[in-house]
Amino acid sequence: MSETNELRIAVIGAGPAGVYSSDIFLRQLGKLGEELGLGTKARIDLFEKLPVPFGLVRYGVAPDHPSIKFIASALEKTLDNPDIHLYCDVEFGKDVTLDELLERYDAVLFATGAVEDKPLGLPGADLDGVYGAAKFVEWYDGYPTGAREWPLDAEEVAVIGGGNVAMDVARELMRNADDLKERTDIPDNVYEGIKANKAKTLHLFIRRGVAQAKFSVQELREMEKLPGVQLIINEDDFDLDDDTIEEAGKDKLTRQMVEELFTIREMAEDMEDDGDTDFEGNPADRKYYIHFNSAPVEVLGKDGKVKAIRVEKTTTSADGKMTRTGEFEEYPVQAVYHAIGYKPATAPGIAYDDRRAHLANANGDGRITTEASGEGAQVRERLYATGWAKRGPVGLIGSTKSDALLIVTNMLEDLSKAAEGGRVAADRDPESIDRLLASRGVKPIDFAGWKKVDAFERAEGAKEGREHKKVIDPEQMRALAHA
Repeated sequence: MSETNELRIAVIGAGPAGVYSSDIFLRQLGKLGEELGLGTKARIDLFEKLPVPFGLVRYGVAPDHPSIKFIASALEKTLDNPDIHLYCDVEFGKDVTLDELLERYDAVLFATGAVEDKPLGLPGADLDGVYGAAKFVEWYDGYPTGAREWPLDAEEVAVIGGGNVAMDVARELMRNADDLKERTDIPDNVYEGIKANKAKTLHLFIRRGVAQAKFSVQELREMEKLPGVQLIINEDDFDLDDDTIEEAGKDKLTRQMVEELFTIREMAEDMEDDGDTDFEGNPADRKYYIHFNSAPVEVLGKDGKVKAIRVEKTTTSADGKMTRTGEFEEYPVQAVYHAIGYKPATAPGIAYDDRRAHLANANGDGRITTEASGEGAQVRERLYATGWAKRGPVGLIGSTKSDALLIVTNMLEDLSKAAEGGRVAADRDPESIDRLLASRGVKPIDFAGWKKVDAFERAEGAKEGREHKKVIDPEQMRALAHA
């Protein structure tokens, strides 16, 4: 028995939210621990159901985001901390239960992210050729349990959504496979799939106006530089009234987004004037239409397959209120992708707030409650949520840092009030969790194991002059990690 007196924290999910929270917990404890009567030492065990860490950064963002490798590198530096112990390939609720964690840890923090799409909810949503963005993202990101092939035989496609995931999906559908391979870590099956993609025309439908979209400037700049793609806009969409311009100017990010969209309008005009070219002035063989104030109302089919999409024109006031006009248009398409939001994962034994799509927590402060809302909702001691598990599928990766600071502050406050300086878990042997998992035949992949997978991916990439080439088979990951 090797009992220790350090605080013991379990974190469920090794994506950005879980890793940032682990780092911030240790930093804040180092700063405030003595004053709070907690000491400055803690052991954090980070449990991840996939064989590898990084969640959303590795599996939820398009591979051609230039900033992703920097974020992954920063997360990796955090995991290389002797006070953080990585347990990949361990699924909460299956390999280890909540009661077993509470017996061994002073607090449990859920950072479980999101893997499912919100349903489209339109007539025709069940037709063959309608896809949720999450599954497509899993395919092109090589998610361990995702599809290995994707049907890319539609020549005309629609993407529904006014946020960054919609932008990612549209960009990958318009991508040149060789250009993508050269710049990213895509595996061979994704390269072959995108190389065979027949899409020549893409329509992106955004329900509200130019000033109400939720794109980041970075996403827009990536859209601007697609080889062989002509961007096409409707100039009427950019006829903004003074109130809308004034409202957009109040928020820095919105103002920057609108300015970038006006840059795209000019680019689109130049592309047309130059004889339907791409951004470099080369002949374009694919057309990418961007439709604002366009609300899809029905997916039309024939013989069970998508044949068109019906869209209603809308107007949007300065305060973001959308009004339907009763004017409809149909566009011939053979595939429809919807990126209208994710549904964060549930956790066994934890109440879920269906209306807001996140784990039930008190007033958004991250303290888990017995039910979603109402007078009966009681705070459950020692249980917390952060990231999308806490707030629902909103905000960029950076938002998880401010989230983590709030949750960690609350955790430290609660631990300082608990008996014996927060050390409330009955079993304080740090090796107890290893024995429990071993008794069930569960073989966790630790940080050293992940580094073996990463080294293999880098070596495979180097053979092709690339920085990295992703392994997608979970059994291969396990074999590499345990070698």
